[in-house]
Amino acid sequence: RLRIKVDGMDLIAACPNHMNSPLSYIDPSAVATATVYAGISPVSAGGDSIGGGILVESAAPEFARPGQGTLFTGEAGAFYRSNGDAYGANLSATAASERAHLSYTASYAQADNYQAGDDFKDYTFTGRPGHTLPLDEVGSTAYEAINQALKFAWKNDRDLFEFKYGRQHIPYEAYPNQRMDMTDNVSDQFNLAYTGEQAWGTLKARAYYEHTQHEMDFGDDKRYWYGGASGGSTATDGVPCSPISGGMAGCAAGMPMYTDGKNTGLNLHAEIPLAGRDILRVGGEYQAYRLDDWWTPSGAGMWPNTFLNINDGQRDRYAVFGEWAGRINRQWTGLVGVRHETVKSDTGEVHGYNLDTFPTSGAGGPGNQTADAVAFNTAARSKTDHNWDLSALARYVPAATQTYEIGIAQKTRSPNLYERYVWSTWQMAALMNNFVGDGNGYVGNLNLEPEVAHTLSLTADWHAADNETWGVKLTPHYTHVKDYIDAVRLPGQTGTTNFVVLQYANQSARLYGVDLSGHALLARGTDYGDFTARGTLSYTRGENRDTGDNLYNIMPLNTRLALTQKIGPWRNTVEGELVARKENVSAVRNEMETPGYGLVHLRGRYEQKRYSIDYGIENLFDRFYALPLGGAYVGQGTTMTNPPPPNYPQWGTPVPGPGRSLYAGVNVQF
Repeated sequence: RLRIKVDGMDLIAACPNHMNSPLSYIDPSAVATATVYAGISPVSAGGDSIGGGILVESAAPEFARPGQGTLFTGEAGAFYRSNGDAYGANLSATAASERAHLSYTASYAQADNYQAGDDFKDYTFTGRPGHTLPLDEVGSTAYEAINQALKFAWKNDRDLFEFKYGRQHIPYEAYPNQRMDMTDNVSDQFNLAYTGEQAWGTLKARAYYEHTQHEMDFGDDKRYWYGGASGGSTATDGVPCSPISGGMAGCAAGMPMYTDGKNTGLNLHAEIPLAGRDILRVGGEYQAYRLDDWWTPSGAGMWPNTFLNINDGQRDRYAVFGEWAGRINRQWTGLVGVRHETVKSDTGEVHGYNLDTFPTSGAGGPGNQTADAVAFNTAARSKTDHNWDLSALARYVPAATQTYEIGIAQKTRSPNLYERYVWSTWQMAALMNNFVGDGNGYVGNLNLEPEVAHTLSLTADWHAADNETWGVKLTPHYTHVKDYIDAVRLPGQTGTTNFVVLQYANQSARLYGVDLSGHALLARGTDYGDFTARGTLSYTRGENRDTGDNLYNIMPLNTRLALTQKIGPWRNTVEGELVARKENVSAVRNEMETPGYGLVHLRGRYEQKRYSIDYGIENLFDRFYALPLGGAYVGQGTTMTNPPPPNYPQWGTPVPGPGRSLYAGVNVQF
């Protein structure tokens, strides 16, 4: 529900489990700036969202100064984290003249499973014979990632052209709150941008193409062999079997799942200075997204044909916007914008592991596959949404120590392809379609309408004239959402202490809360340096107005308090993190409550002109805690389905957070 852009590209997760989410397409070491719009964002920042926005940019191209000759720069870094034995490295190198720029960046990161602060389960089996996990080890949290990017830029006195090619390869990434794991992910990104200073203002243009090839199956901590020949659903370990064959008494080798996503975008923006310091921004955007999601047969109930989860999925966005920003008088500034988007989506016909019409081999198959496919294929699947976004922000600065802001907005998001077009009510297939990590199964809804959110936000910012000695910022906010995409249970799904199958549905919702932050310079120029205290506090409630239920995955009341010492090149921080009990949970999803907790972290940094060293201890006292937004633990065992006890996974275990971890990192510039 957020608008997330990486180097100007609107990236989309090509996965039924949302494993390759937009921010995963850039390594943290490559991020130069991150702009966050909390709640209300300008229409020029993007549409098709009802929350805030996150705009992440890599470093702008660097050029040699006049007369400098050829510029050569570079950077190298490495890190290690004890919990999970995580390590990684990054490298960048640049060669540039006064007109041309060429740079290369690369990074590598790897980690094993991490340990919680205490035992959180009473079983060690994983579903794989001979492979067990300690009681405090959080299964399916290992990963490996490789990112590379090559950038070329050229400029003259008025124009800047940039071309960037990026490739991401994730050989594996396991997920403790998903039934499946990522077994391979390759993304290629081509990004061409132009910025030109014209007589009338600034023109910006961008064209990009991103192609993701994504694979999933059961990772090392999850059962791989299925079917009666491997022991059936009651067996805690699936026994290797052969030959691969269909039927409940057959033999299945894993459950391979493939996704292919192609994302093409064109943006054209203009900034036109008006009288005074006013600015008019106008622009148009186009995005074409194509998605195929298919599961090849592997035996037992997954036989004999390929399951088409989404076949030739299409989602096209056409957007235009206009926005004014300027100064009303010495104390007031404002921003007003309007945006219109047309979103068209469609998909082709589908079928399950059997075919979609009678008579076929295995006609009907498990889980009503044939009837579901026939109903989907005969329904109207082409949808067109006409969406309006409006935003207005006003800032009042009566004095150098006070700033007040008020913002109102209407924001609209059309359903994504998985929300609209996932079609099978079969429990096993539905469990594979889940991008919220609650362990449940989800079915799409062809009749979904776009979400329309109306938001009011206020901000009061009191601070010292230098904005350093002290400051307090208070932001209450309220949002009403028409046609919020929540979920309802399928018939017969009545349990309260188990995983269930749900279908997406439009309902009315509201969200409200308050954010508070502050800082104070406690001491300056002492023998032990400068001391500064900082703190944040956040509270949010989300309610379904139609059912009276709570919205899923809402962070409970939480606060962070930090004391920082700065002396010369040293910066040391002790931080406390306090989180209240999560008890306002979604009943329709059987969301689990989590206890409150408090953590202490120690962080330090030593920085010189050409190098820096970071170090610290997270969760200093090795405290055990459950992640309020971590979802349900399904990180080991017979995860393809909901097995009968005493087999696992079973409902009732939230994903725990990491225990104590020592870390260190070094970065060198040359």
